[in-house]
Amino acid sequence: MAGVRTLKRGGSRFYINPDDAKIKVPGVTSVVDQLPKSFLKFWAVKVTAEACVENRDVWLPLAERDPQGAVDYLKGVHRRHSKQATDLGSAAHDLFERLARGEVINPRYVHADVKPHLKWFREFLDQVQPEFLHLEETVWSDEHQYAGSFDAIARVDGETVVLDWKTSRDVYASVALQLSAYRHADRIILAESGESIDVPDLAGGAVLHVRPEGWKLVPVTCDESVFAKFRALRQVFDWESEMQKGVVGRPIASGGEQQTGTQRRAA
Repeated sequence: MAGVRTLKRGGSRFYINPDDAKIKVPGVTSVVDQLPKSFLKFWAVKVTAEACVENRDVWLPLAERDPQGAVDYLKGVHRRHSKQATDLGSAAHDLFERLARGEVINPRYVHADVKPHLKWFREFLDQVQPEFLHLEETVWSDEHQYAGSFDAIARVDGETVVLDWKTSRDVYASVALQLSAYRHADRIILAESGESIDVPDLAGGAVLHVRPEGWKLVPVTCDESVFAKFRALRQVFDWESEMQKGVVGRPIASGGEQQTGTQRRAA
């Protein structure tokens, strides 16, 4: 396989240009992550509060023996919840790709938490009859310097669209930014050969939302106007990752006893 290599740096994913390893561009999801997510703060508080109420038998005895250990246990509740959802989503995505490629999967060897997703994805295939043109390939934008991996490009009801599989609680608006980046990239780098081909002319995008209780195919607007917002976030990414460093210089004059937090801690 000649897939595009990636690396993690500073919490973001970067794609390495297969033709020039010195060129590294941010991934689509890392760019979209520049959106403020204030709702996550309230969600983290909620799941931590629920853990305090539901798991008193765990953290109260721990607090008596090891107060810092109890703090660390409660502090990590939201990360553990998030990791469970991420792990389930990754397992489901792997199954979806295999089914889309025509692989036969025996449910006996599928984790119980993912079996409903397997059932609903099969129903989606039977009902919608998508014609998959590309699966799990990498797009690259030379003009705007980003890359990303889409789930599928397929013909659905005679139209060619970019598809994204989601197992999250809901379909969030930010997916439009993600799909617009895939749709308006310059090229697809094929994993099998490393060859670059043009992104096909896409009529739009859609999310296949699969939950334990069912599935739905949801159209998503990912036109030029949405892509313009993604490009703005691409500029924000540069600011957050590089440009803000060094914009505040050393004092050229000062007075009184003003100190930085670092200086106060050192004293």
